[in-house]
Amino acid sequence: MAEGEPAEIVVVDGGSSDDTRAIARKLGARDVTAARGRGPQLAAGADAAGGGWLLFLHADTRLGSGWWRDAREFMSNHENLRKAGVFRLRLDSERPEARRIEKLAAWRGRRFGVVFGDQGLLISRPFYRELGGFPPIPLMEDFHLARRIGRKNLHFFETPAVTSATRYQSGGWFWRASRNLALQAMFLAGVPPRILARLY
Repeated sequence: MAEGEPAEIVVVDGGSSDDTRAIARKLGARDVTAARGRGPQLAAGADAAGGGWLLFLHADTRLGSGWWRDAREFMSNHENLRKAGVFRLRLDSERPEARRIEKLAAWRGRRFGVVFGDQGLLISRPFYRELGGFPPIPLMEDFHLARRIGRKNLHFFETPAVTSATRYQSGGWFWRASRNLALQAMFLAGVPPRILARLY
């Protein structure tokens, strides 16, 4: 296996009307369809993948240089079979607001174990199954799984996960960050994810 080349790539499409599936197949990826919503799509990808380790990435996230070296070292340690690795959030914007949000995400993850899908998630298949996998909900599926993983079972890579800042730029940096915190609080309070997805 070449540096940076995963054993298998699964692209899960939630009913797009563009050429996502055709492009995925052309590039050698396996394409899968699923119901709309991140939870169902991530769960479908896990079910379709054949490896002993699973790496989940959102469509607007790409991993920085050196990610495969970090991932391979993590997977080679038997003690990590019941842990999960996440990457360092990096927004693709040079605005100072982006740096503040990145620092907040790093602190929040290490202090409380609160991590989200835009940081990527590397986890062994047995541990993923033991935790019940991603729930079939349209939002907060990553938060839900991270809480079951637990802070002590999270490993933080220094390699960045570069994620689109479009939602922050279009919705306002302060208001988008505040909205995300509000959605998390509402989820913990028991508000159904389908309602949260409308607010997102």
